[in-house]
Amino acid sequence: MFGQVSVFPVFNDSATTESQVASDSETQGLPVPFIVGVARSGTTLLRLMLDAHPEMAIPPETGFIPAALSAYQASENPQRDFFQAVVQFATWDDANISAAEYRAALDGLRPFTFSGGVRTFYRLYASRHGKHRWGDKTPLYALHLPEIAAALPEARFLHLIRDGRDVTLSVRPLWFAPGQDIQSLARDWKQRIETTRELSGRARNYLEIRYEDLVRDPERELTKVCQFIDLPYDPLMLLYYRNAEGRLSEVKTRYREDGSVLISKTERLFNHRFTASPPQASRIDRWKNQMTEEEKREFLGVAGKLLKALGYET
Repeated sequence: MFGQVSVFPVFNDSATTESQVASDSETQGLPVPFIVGVARSGTTLLRLMLDAHPEMAIPPETGFIPAALSAYQASENPQRDFFQAVVQFATWDDANISAAEYRAALDGLRPFTFSGGVRTFYRLYASRHGKHRWGDKTPLYALHLPEIAAALPEARFLHLIRDGRDVTLSVRPLWFAPGQDIQSLARDWKQRIETTRELSGRARNYLEIRYEDLVRDPERELTKVCQFIDLPYDPLMLLYYRNAEGRLSEVKTRYREDGSVLISKTERLFNHRFTASPPQASRIDRWKNQMTEEEKREFLGVAGKLLKALGYET
């Protein structure tokens, strides 16, 4: 989730012409939401809200697109190496798709393309849940907007932004935190948001949403999101929490390369425990009471200008 901020090379499918990509996109025919942002900014909340829609299925974080693109472009056997990159990625088990089923579906693509291979993954996932539309929620894709937009012209990016001080409080205890000191956490939050906003100029369809607005008035914000992705508004999205535990239970324990546990399924579910309840306004502005005055000053020293530009209290 966290790590060094970098931008992946822009998509360049040497085996796929622009007309082939456009044709594949027209076959799909519907906009696809990609929920991105700094981790712990409410991306899982928005994922579950959209996933509660009768037409839309959004899997747990995928993350494989940059690795699969690299494997595809460097390979003499693009389909084989694309498949291996996807099914060997750390998140593959969370999708609960049979590797054999996915391989067979890829074999049916004529010709095989990177774009088609990515769409096939999501279509299989959506069909498992009896739905015909799909999306994605992977915070780190915020750093890969141009290549995703090039590969999937139907992609529409939803950038969820949350007050960086509350993000800091939420992420600091977690295994993927970029540091423990306020300055490192503030710097990471600032850099990721600024990079995403810069890349958005090369991604065509891009919308920013504030976590605080989504919590305070979810119906208004979801109406805005549905208009952006051409999805009929459905009030079931407001009841996402009724099925949140079941939807989140897809995730598995994650292991390091040496076989030791990186994070257990129980811990992963615990990190998203608040999604089993309606939006909680108490999750907003926690920094006012839970940060020391020195921590507040340190955060402002690094990211105060961005907070102010985003309209947050400084």
